Amino acid sequence: MSVVGELEKPRTGVRARSEALKALRRVREYGIVASVVVLFIVLSLQSNVFLTQGNLLNILDQMAPAGIIACAQTLVIIGGGFDLSVGAMFAIAGVAATQLVPHIGVWPGLVVGALVGLGLGVVNAIFVAVLGINPFIATLASSFMFYGVASVMTGGYLVTVSDPGFSTLGNGSFIGVKYSIWLLLAVFLAATVTLRASKLGRYIFAIGGNAEAARLSGVRVNLVRTSTFALCGLAAGVAGVLAASRISQGQANVGNEYTLITIAAVVIGGTSILGGEGAVWRSVMGVFLLAMIGNGFNLLNLNPIYQQIVQGGIIIIAVAIDTLARRASN
Repeated sequence: MSVVGELEKPRTGVRARSEALKALRRVREYGIVASVVVLFIVLSLQSNVFLTQGNLLNILDQMAPAGIIACAQTLVIIGGGFDLSVGAMFAIAGVAATQLVPHIGVWPGLVVGALVGLGLGVVNAIFVAVLGINPFIATLASSFMFYGVASVMTGGYLVTVSDPGFSTLGNGSFIGVKYSIWLLLAVFLAATVTLRASKLGRYIFAIGGNAEAARLSGVRVNLVRTSTFALCGLAAGVAGVLAASRISQGQANVGNEYTLITIAAVVIGGTSILGGEGAVWRSVMGVFLLAMIGNGFNLLNLNPIYQQIVQGGIIIIAVAIDTLARRASN
């Protein structure tokens, strides 16, 4: 065999590996779009109710709390963190708002309730950024703590608000679209601008990619990580007061599902679980995909047990694609 032929072999192998890597990245980044489009078409053909304005707005309304949290959870995960306490912060913010309303009024109570989430996010940041505790362990432990505080605050009882104005945020609408959807849109835009058009966003990507290199470049790693956890707490607080407003009640034992849903949505949306790569819009698409699955199962009267199997399978596939993409790039 000629010398040229021997040289072509490694070149061909490198080229093939490069093409495979590009394909995996495209699947990770845009697979969520294809999945949403396919499922949307299937449900439109299978159900006469799905493709109606009322049903689509209902899906957006129901996904709003999870979508709000997922936007901020994306920032945390891209920055190399992880927050398992969003459900607990969601619960305690709703409880705080309902307890404060009789004393300071409806809207001040809602605002302070959301700010409680911000404060709890800062607590998480202290555990992770200042004390150096692994984010998984730190936020798992803080989740237990926050749920305990919420139980103490309520004494194990529901906290009911009698003021009809309290339900406006959760049930009111503007030009036929509920406030919850507008709120989701506002949070989405704010998170997108933060991540893509600000110095903080660039630092978040840099820290998620290589924290030590970012530190040597002058990035204040602990401050940036504190910001991501604080914003995640604020988003959980906003979602918590929104949910409490819907039913005019605060409960200490709610929110667990949002921890799993938001992390699943972020991963399904193609954000790397190891940090450094991701996009807010894809995380929101991930929430929408999960919401459509739930809506489709209800409309088609399918056994909800299979819904969990489908969602779990989608998560496994998304993580596997991310793992293969990273392995191929090394």
